[in-house]
Amino acid sequence: MFGISPSARLRPSSYFAATLAEGVQSFTTYNNMLLPTDYGHPEEEYWRLINGVSQWDVAVQRQVQLQGPDAGALAQMLTPRDLSGCVAGQGKYVALCDHEGTLINDPLLLKLDENRYWLSIADSNIWFWARAVAAERGLKVEVSEPDVSPMAVQGPKGEEVVASIFGGWVRDLKYFWFRQSEIEGIPVIVARSGWSKQGGFEIYLMDGTQGMRLWNLVKEAGQPWDIGPGGPNFAERVESGLLSFGGDTDARTNPFEVRLGKYIDLGVAAKVIGIEALRRIHAGGPKRQQLGLVLDGDQPTTLGFNWNEIHCDGHSIGHLTNCVWSWRLRRNIGFALVAGTCRAGERVEITREGQIISGELVELPFL
Repeated sequence: MFGISPSARLRPSSYFAATLAEGVQSFTTYNNMLLPTDYGHPEEEYWRLINGVSQWDVAVQRQVQLQGPDAGALAQMLTPRDLSGCVAGQGKYVALCDHEGTLINDPLLLKLDENRYWLSIADSNIWFWARAVAAERGLKVEVSEPDVSPMAVQGPKGEEVVASIFGGWVRDLKYFWFRQSEIEGIPVIVARSGWSKQGGFEIYLMDGTQGMRLWNLVKEAGQPWDIGPGGPNFAERVESGLLSFGGDTDARTNPFEVRLGKYIDLGVAAKVIGIEALRRIHAGGPKRQQLGLVLDGDQPTTLGFNWNEIHCDGHSIGHLTNCVWSWRLRRNIGFALVAGTCRAGERVEITREGQIISGELVELPFL
């Protein structure tokens, strides 16, 4: 075992004390914070998400706030997804790209009003990027990090829990839509969203001093449905085909290579960052693609921290970007970022600790 030394570089979550009380066993780092990943019972936590309801500390999902008369203009410049039809109370999953069309984040964009947007970001410093773009283009907008800490309530029974807290109106929320509310005076935003395919909500706490109180209120409300602690579940997200920016992408990945093409509107204005490069990539076809890989064998395995090279007929065709044991499939599965000429059904090999493991490329999602 090893510990993590306290540091001003590593900020605790508003729910940190609550997760310690729940018996958290391990963390990973994300946006200079600690993300709980394990409470000591991984299979139990997995099935809780699949069949019941799970409570997650996802405060690491920080918000980049764009506020001012040019907030909407900046939001559109940052993403090649057309935001012209987005209204207050609506969220959209978006890709952010650099000038070469490389994916640099894949946040959820929330439009709070005409002059205020949040980018609920994955793991990269988008504050710096947004501030630089706003300054270079002379926009009247303030870019900041508000006091906002999301908590996720995920799983097929999640709606029952959240409705018991806030009322039946939450059942009418469409996916990625949200509404401001409160619980015992604690200001929150409730959104139908979350990094799983099992259904659920994210509760955006807007007062970081109330983290323990909010956690316990949700925990108490969830008792009739056997709520328990968990976190973004590696196995479920891989089974469901959910992208992990920075884990399944590298420094040259474009959105078309990782199944995000449907979120790219090639007709947006030329002032949108990366759109000219994305048009060229689309016209020529992406060089790589993301497929699934099912490994041979029926025992759990791990593949370490690094991407594993994939070979087909003796030639390198790409990399396995993640690998996890699927409790539903009873197989080791992962994402393959491979040449665009590869096809589902092809037999491939990877090397792990000197051993060759065979497998088959498949379409995503697995389930």
